[in-house]
Amino acid sequence: MPITAITSVGLVVMWSSGFIGAELGTREAPADTLLMWRFIAAAVLLGGGWMLFRRRRLSLRAVGEQAVIGALSQGGYLGGIVWAVGLGVPSGTAALIAALQPLAAGALAGRLLGETVTARQWTGLAIGLGGVALVVQGDLYGTSAVTPWAYGLPFAAMAALLAASFLERRARAPLSPMDAIPLHCLTSAALFAGVALVGGHAAPPSGGGFWFAVAWTVALSTVGGYGFYWLSVRHSGVTRTSALIYLTPPTTSVWAYAMFGEAPGVLALVGMAVCVLGVAAANRRPGRSARPERSARPDDTAAECPVRVGR
Repeated sequence: MPITAITSVGLVVMWSSGFIGAELGTREAPADTLLMWRFIAAAVLLGGGWMLFRRRRLSLRAVGEQAVIGALSQGGYLGGIVWAVGLGVPSGTAALIAALQPLAAGALAGRLLGETVTARQWTGLAIGLGGVALVVQGDLYGTSAVTPWAYGLPFAAMAALLAASFLERRARAPLSPMDAIPLHCLTSAALFAGVALVGGHAAPPSGGGFWFAVAWTVALSTVGGYGFYWLSVRHSGVTRTSALIYLTPPTTSVWAYAMFGEAPGVLALVGMAVCVLGVAAANRRPGRSARPERSARPDDTAAECPVRVGR
């Protein structure tokens, strides 16, 4: 199976696992407690592995760049989504707002990265957004008293992840995920530990369910999800990678049905099919005679680009 197909499937499945892990964890403890211990565990695990097997000298520029990218891609994205849901924004609505990322990526990729966004890709992105709307339509028509500004948090989360994606492509000292993700986790652990300590939520519950959720989010969502995300960004570009995010709400629905018995409705099933069509159109590679997509970084081919293992 081609590396692009492996990373695409891995990204969709592992990224979707984060929503399930969030539900598992927030049943046991506040969101900031879960996020704090998730990233402490991830930083210890991945940092320890890096010290044992990967230890090498990293430049201050590289460390600084990856700290900012990690703060945006993990701290900004997860913090915004979880906070919004905690304030009462339906998870489906938050997912739909976050799913605006591919359209924003398409609009900015050509200007900032030199990636060519074709008419077919724009059509696919628009179709995919319609599919996501069908998947989460139940939440969109729910009634709840939510503070209006809470709806701005998913927008901020989407913008943070998008900014991190562009910064990674423009990094002057790019690192492989084996080096970058431990730094991301360390940065996020510090951020969420500060939030939890200020809120008085740092102490973890004693129940095994909480630690199962921590293990779930570390193994599947952090190592798997973010690893595949950055691998896909490097191999396929921001536009194609962002389009895959459209498949996460349908995949999350499948996860939720299997684990919690939450069966999707007919419109949601139709939306899943529409999402697949949209992503297929957005990710269709140009023919041999088409002009190849330009890269933002001329030396990408020379940069270290191993198979890499981010909600």
